[in-house]
Amino acid sequence: MIHSSLFKLLITSILISIIITTYNYENLKAEENEISIHEERVQLYKKSEAITNVPWYILAAVDQYERNISNVDDEERITGIQVPEDKWYGFLEFDSEKKHLESTVQMFEGIGKDGNGNGYADSNNDQDALFTVGMYIYEELGNGKTYDEIFEMFYGREKAASLINQYAQIFKHFNTTDLHERVFPIPKYHNYSYRSTWGAGRGYGGRRIHEGTDIFASYGTPVRSVSYGIVEIKGWNRYGGWRLGIRDTQNIYHYYAHLNGFEDGIEEGMIVEPGDVIGYVGASGYGPVGTSGKFPPHLHYGMYRDNGKYEWAFDPYQSLRRWERY
Repeated sequence: MIHSSLFKLLITSILISIIITTYNYENLKAEENEISIHEERVQLYKKSEAITNVPWYILAAVDQYERNISNVDDEERITGIQVPEDKWYGFLEFDSEKKHLESTVQMFEGIGKDGNGNGYADSNNDQDALFTVGMYIYEELGNGKTYDEIFEMFYGREKAASLINQYAQIFKHFNTTDLHERVFPIPKYHNYSYRSTWGAGRGYGGRRIHEGTDIFASYGTPVRSVSYGIVEIKGWNRYGGWRLGIRDTQNIYHYYAHLNGFEDGIEEGMIVEPGDVIGYVGASGYGPVGTSGKFPPHLHYGMYRDNGKYEWAFDPYQSLRRWERY
């Protein structure tokens, strides 16, 4: 019986070891594939820069904006740029089963161009799409327009221009598009507590719900940026007190409120990375500038996403749990 039990234990240990090894290998391969995708994209952006004179980080920002608002998931493509058919083909009747020569598309006043040298202007080809967008930007710059004017006109939305500009600054600063790392906003060596508080009623400022998660900690506890991003807003809000808003390249707006103060040097337009201290836990808010102490000290952390039309809040609790573990 003893030998039988030891044998079963040995077999179980071997199976567990195999499962763990397989899991780690699959995760490693997934990470390698993810990195290769970013490298491949940057190579394509830089190739397009060489022939259009539009900086790679501008093209990367346009691509990022497209992927953020359209949730592109096409295994056959590595970019998400989708030029509307009426812009690409002009007055030419679109046929998804047929490729059109660049000369034909141009004849019908479409902007579609051939970027890979095969003579066809294919809106589903990454090189064609990037070359087309790059040349469109280059030509409009030559007509005296600014980047902001070009993107506002192309997307029919002023917000699109500001978002693309922010992404471009971040990509240029870090010289990569692989900026997915996240950290928990409170350093783990500090005492803190939190639970899901999404949707709870608020007692100040009329009927409204709680759009975030409250992380309770002592006055002065450091608050960290959870992501790479750019400081979009800094200052006072009568609800959030001293607060910061940071936008990342996945188009998530991270909202940090009720701060006791800001880290020295943090200003609007500053680029940050995961782990950078941006402020300190406090109890500010619920009144005019300087109001504090109407509730226990805590960090209110919120997450908002822009979908190309408007911005909406979503529950950050599960994200916080995941970041806390890793």
